[in-house]
Amino acid sequence: MEAIKKQAFEFQMEGTPIFCARYGNGHINETYFVLDSEARSYILQKINKNIFKDPVSLMQNVAAVTKYLQKNAADRNHTMNLVPANNGADWFVDADGEYWRVYDFITNTICLEQAQTPEDFKESGFAFGEFQRQLADFPAETLVETIPHFHDTPSRYAAFRKALEEDKLGRAKDVQPEIEFALAREDYAAKLMDLQRAGDLPLRVTHNDTKLNNVLLDRYTRKTLCVVDLDTVMPGLSVTDFGDSIRFGASTAVEDEQDLSKVTMSLELLQAYTEGFLSACGKSLTVCEIAHLADGAKMMTLECGTRFLTDYLQGDTYFRIHREGQNLDRCRTQYKLVADMEAKWEQMQAIIQKEAQK
Repeated sequence: MEAIKKQAFEFQMEGTPIFCARYGNGHINETYFVLDSEARSYILQKINKNIFKDPVSLMQNVAAVTKYLQKNAADRNHTMNLVPANNGADWFVDADGEYWRVYDFITNTICLEQAQTPEDFKESGFAFGEFQRQLADFPAETLVETIPHFHDTPSRYAAFRKALEEDKLGRAKDVQPEIEFALAREDYAAKLMDLQRAGDLPLRVTHNDTKLNNVLLDRYTRKTLCVVDLDTVMPGLSVTDFGDSIRFGASTAVEDEQDLSKVTMSLELLQAYTEGFLSACGKSLTVCEIAHLADGAKMMTLECGTRFLTDYLQGDTYFRIHREGQNLDRCRTQYKLVADMEAKWEQMQAIIQKEAQK
């Protein structure tokens, strides 16, 4: 147990904070579990300003989305609930200029780092599908793009081109197959952005970090309760939210697997996630969105692989590494997944269309 954070007393809890301890395994924000004298539980967080340069806009996004979700929530446990600060704001700024927030703690939940069964992955699909459905009428353009060009794949390619041209560490000569793989798909990289600019893919409220570990499941029924970690909520494309889930969750190997023979895109897991996702939001999506869900999966995987390759060329300055060559291994797994998706493209499309027609 840590000393109770003085910032906890700045929020409108039911009682007085009496217990405080570090919570979770997140690497970005500082997170604490707080218990008050009325036996109510809370999550207290300090926002990492090194990552989120505009915490006010971030919190305005989070507040707008959570309050909108609460209006239609059947149960308070089905959405995150911000606890107001004593001054009435949705966050508190301390004397050191640090930004803090408090959420109600959602009890009797589990959070999985990886799906233990296809049913777990299906539940995460349902969770993010529900998120899309519930926010289908939310005016996405009113949210701030807190991380500009986050899933702008052509912009990611421009950064890759720059890193390749500079080749600061002379690494390019040793990764020619990866460079050729990326460049061969550079024209494709603009596909989704072009569709959005043409008005064919609508701007949506997107989560932008649709991993299974951002879904709370009921501890006893293992059914979806709530989507968490809304720090990257901003305007975007539904197909990229779908795609990032597939990129991460439908892979048969870990992200930095060195044995590429273990890396495939599981059609079984794709089917499970798609079933959950479209059962929740299929009627809220346009025909064009459904038609490009597979592109979302391929695009997010290609984009992520290219970001890993860019960072490797630049000297591993963005993604944290724990061993030499880890970013290159990450790049190779993503590109192997892209190639596997291309080989299974007709099967992927058939699975998505079948689920869309249910």
